[in-house]
Amino acid sequence: MLLIRTTEKDFKEKFDELLGRGAMDMEHVASIVSGIIKESRREGTAALTRHIQKFDRWEVKNDSDLMIDPKEMKKAYDALDDALRDALHLAYDRIKAYHEKQMPKSWIDFDEAGNTLGQKVTPVDRAGLYIPGGKAAYPSSLLMNAIPAIVAGVGEIVVATPTPDNEINHLVLAAAHLCGIEKMFKMGGASAIAAMAYGTETVPKVDVITGPGNIFVATAKKLVYGDVNIDMIAGPSEIGILADGTAIPEYLAIDLLSQAEHDEMASSILITPDAELAEIVRETVYLELGKLEREIIARKSIEERGAIIVTETMEEAIDLMNRIAPEHLEVMTANPFELLPKIRHAGAIFMGHFTPEPIGDYIAGPNHTLPTGGTAKFYSPLNVENFLKKSSIIAMSEEGINAIGEACALLANTEGLTAHEKSVRIRLK
Repeated sequence: MLLIRTTEKDFKEKFDELLGRGAMDMEHVASIVSGIIKESRREGTAALTRHIQKFDRWEVKNDSDLMIDPKEMKKAYDALDDALRDALHLAYDRIKAYHEKQMPKSWIDFDEAGNTLGQKVTPVDRAGLYIPGGKAAYPSSLLMNAIPAIVAGVGEIVVATPTPDNEINHLVLAAAHLCGIEKMFKMGGASAIAAMAYGTETVPKVDVITGPGNIFVATAKKLVYGDVNIDMIAGPSEIGILADGTAIPEYLAIDLLSQAEHDEMASSILITPDAELAEIVRETVYLELGKLEREIIARKSIEERGAIIVTETMEEAIDLMNRIAPEHLEVMTANPFELLPKIRHAGAIFMGHFTPEPIGDYIAGPNHTLPTGGTAKFYSPLNVENFLKKSSIIAMSEEGINAIGEACALLANTEGLTAHEKSVRIRLK
């Protein structure tokens, strides 16, 4: 695990390399993904079934093979043991309560001249949720994507999840039942994104696509953006930690590993002005690595993309972390809320020694679908507004248009748009 100090001569080069952690070679796969999308648009379900046979290794014999019967979802839900069912419900309730607080309101305002201005908030008609499958099957991802769509009032939710060898994760099915999902398709990769973006004879076209996926899914979302809306283009998972001497080394080490075990491309970065803490955490990371079930994955992530940076001050540490703009940021200091105003860029911020990042993955309430690779500088976490659109409302009274119409006509004339100008002038006294 890389340990560097900001006082080193080559620090800038090493830090710049860390900033490139989220780079995905989309250019390399773009031609492949583009071909899949073109086939899907041209051939519909026929192309989708061919791609499933090629990539997921099972044969789709008819349209019903693609769909998951809601009865299967209920069966999986009923088979849960009580503790796990209660945990799912607790997560559902907390996530729903948090997202309900995000709902923007429609509004109407009136001015003295009798003009009416406002905003109308409307959910999209249909949303497509991509939920990873196979080895990376996460029921929590279904909750995090479906619940904000439900809260937003989306008319119809379509779920796509890959099923390698025609096998599906039963906990994902149980979560789908809890969310009331009725349309769930056994499809994945770029094919699933294309099917939801443009529709097939079997899969309905959606208005927005959300959810995480591999580089092929991310590239497909980027290519279909504009024909549908998307949440973000997410890359490998990552964590950044700001810590001072009050932090507990064991907590920091295992929290760094909590991201490293996701996949080899995940990055885990600790920044601290405490050099002694940095050394202890590094040693503890390697002690804990051998205890992990996913040790091979986590070790490669830590050795190739993990880093501990020792700064001269906490101010310098915060500045570097803002430049990194991590997906998850833990603030493990004596007074974390004192630092909060200085933190500008992070997907989710975890405050204090008793707030580990995994609590946000499952049950705290805020969404765990977060911007990665520095995109927290301009992207927000998945939220209800991803499933909403806003329309402006304008109603002018006769008095109102006479009050501001002359200025409007002048501006239109200045731009050379004489029909615009006349449209206003013919209404003026």
